[in-house]
Amino acid sequence: MAAFEKFNFKTLDEIRGKVEALGVKVNFSTDLSPLAKPVKIGTRTAPNALAILPMEGCDSEQDGSPSELVKRRYQRFAAGGAGLLWFEACAVVPEGKANPLQMSLTKGNAGAFAELVKNTDLWAEEANGRGHKPVKVLQLTHSGRYSRPVDVAAPMVAQHDPLLDPRVGLAPDAPVVTDEYLDELIEKYVEAALLAREVGFDGVDIKACHRYLISELLASHTREGKYGGSFENRTRFLLDTIKAVRQAVGDDFIIACRFNVFDAHPYPYGFGVSKDDCWVPDLTEPLALVQLLVDNGVDLLSNSAGNPYYRFPQVTRPFDQPTIGGETPNEHPLESVARLFEFTRQIQKAAGSVPVVGNGYSWLRQFLPYIGAANLADGSCSIVGLGRQGFAYPDAPKDILTKGEMDPKKSCIACSKCTQIMRDHGRTGCVIRDREVYVPLYNEARNNAQKSGK
Repeated sequence: MAAFEKFNFKTLDEIRGKVEALGVKVNFSTDLSPLAKPVKIGTRTAPNALAILPMEGCDSEQDGSPSELVKRRYQRFAAGGAGLLWFEACAVVPEGKANPLQMSLTKGNAGAFAELVKNTDLWAEEANGRGHKPVKVLQLTHSGRYSRPVDVAAPMVAQHDPLLDPRVGLAPDAPVVTDEYLDELIEKYVEAALLAREVGFDGVDIKACHRYLISELLASHTREGKYGGSFENRTRFLLDTIKAVRQAVGDDFIIACRFNVFDAHPYPYGFGVSKDDCWVPDLTEPLALVQLLVDNGVDLLSNSAGNPYYRFPQVTRPFDQPTIGGETPNEHPLESVARLFEFTRQIQKAAGSVPVVGNGYSWLRQFLPYIGAANLADGSCSIVGLGRQGFAYPDAPKDILTKGEMDPKKSCIACSKCTQIMRDHGRTGCVIRDREVYVPLYNEARNNAQKSGK
């Protein structure tokens, strides 16, 4: 591992030079045409190979319906020109919300979601030309260990973890979710998927990353019963949910899965890790899971890694500045980026013709297009995903495709302030590039957190 450094590159040659000095696998191409190519996803086609990854604002209405901030966010994303809009985490049950204002699609608010989906298509076409229609996928979730449906945390764990339990105030003898609860939860995913189809989404994502409930189930080596222990048992809930959703929605609807490849968390509590060293990936099970997902009709994949609520957030999202009280990584951010790229490379190879959305690009700022295009060209991924970059620079896809470049003055600077707002239980967005809206919200959340002793 090399020493940590903040982003300090002015030219493409400078960042190329650093990549060569570090010896990491990050490739470049000045031919950006792969980014403009349409991508087939199930029975749909994304108009280009750029995506906005699911970026949660923690700012829906109390009933889970889109607030004015939510509508504003998706208007900006839609106008920004991405071919795939991966809508943020949407809780399938009230007790599974990660925050009181998490998105939640119900029969009672379906009309508000239908209006949002319709307007998203209108905003996209108005800004990008007639015929531009992004693929729209809604992420379905249960927050499990990180459930906080009201202002007090209410963790629902798949297994006990001596490292994570104390951080959510969980006693060693607290109950874990039962097999019966999980059996019934599958139908809740089905109901949410059917509603998503009804209101106009093109598909749903069965979220299995970042240590939320399904992600923890994948790592539940110590759990007893049919959902724990063996690989077959640990993948059972995810696969049974996908099968049930597919049977309900039919073939003309995308089923996606954004899942953790590498938890960077010690065995027997982590997925995709060596039994001897949690910093050594072991992709045997993640790659086997990819094959099972493909065999069961998943149309779209996106891999992630790590647990952003615990240590080592660079495994999930390389950064320049940690959140308040966070650790400075003991590796260069380009090493963090390269790790994520390699995971995607392996997942895409295993997935074959099923498109895989790559992540880890935001830290690269204005050099993102040259690296994304190279990864597309050599088959390392099918779609380039923008996460925090979408908050900061929602029209980055449009600038890339029409101007052939990104503006460094509009790019995400990986300052972690959007994450800090979430940690402070506020409504989140880009404090630097969207400051008129989010500086007051950042200050409000910080002040509230400090008053409560955080």
